Amino acid sequence: MSPPTFEDDQQRKTLLIVLILNALLFAVLGVGGLIADSSALVANAVDNGSDAAVYLISFLAVGRAARWKRRAARASGIMLLIFAVGVLIDAGRRWWFGAEPVGWTMMALALVAAGVNLVCLLLLRRSQTDDVNMRAAETFSLNDFASNGGILVAGGLVMWLDRAWPDLAVGVLVAIIAAKGGLEILRDAAASGDQPDKQA
Repeated sequence: MSPPTFEDDQQRKTLLIVLILNALLFAVLGVGGLIADSSALVANAVDNGSDAAVYLISFLAVGRAARWKRRAARASGIMLLIFAVGVLIDAGRRWWFGAEPVGWTMMALALVAAGVNLVCLLLLRRSQTDDVNMRAAETFSLNDFASNGGILVAGGLVMWLDRAWPDLAVGVLVAIIAAKGGLEILRDAAASGDQPDKQA
């Protein structure tokens, strides 16, 4: 591994910040999702938890050879696909056995999460790098921000209609967004394999 550059240090700092923020969101949204009986919040919590794990992988990849970075990005993409399958299974369970999501809790936590994810997205875009793992991290934050908007709408519909289906629908949508992001990251990692394997 080559000596760390200024760009490497900046990437590590950015990834460490977004890692901590996503780990905190995982805890807050997870507890909130269980209390509110919300598939969408639980899905978003698990998504942020998987993102935190991926950011850790990306953090460790900074400054390493391109081949190591491609492997880290592939692990990120696969983790997102696994998460998507898990969320779909949970949404099916809630649809079968029933659920009573709390709309106002969904909306409040979605607003908090959207603010945090917007900060993460701005930090990652400020790095202005072509690194495959940083692009993967940006994809995660963009997906999370979009998911937060869906949860906000679902919470309003749950309160208005007094039905659980909007929550389940957004839970499934979050899974689809995650799966799409995972496939994009895997394609990006495969495309970067055409470039020379050199130290970052």
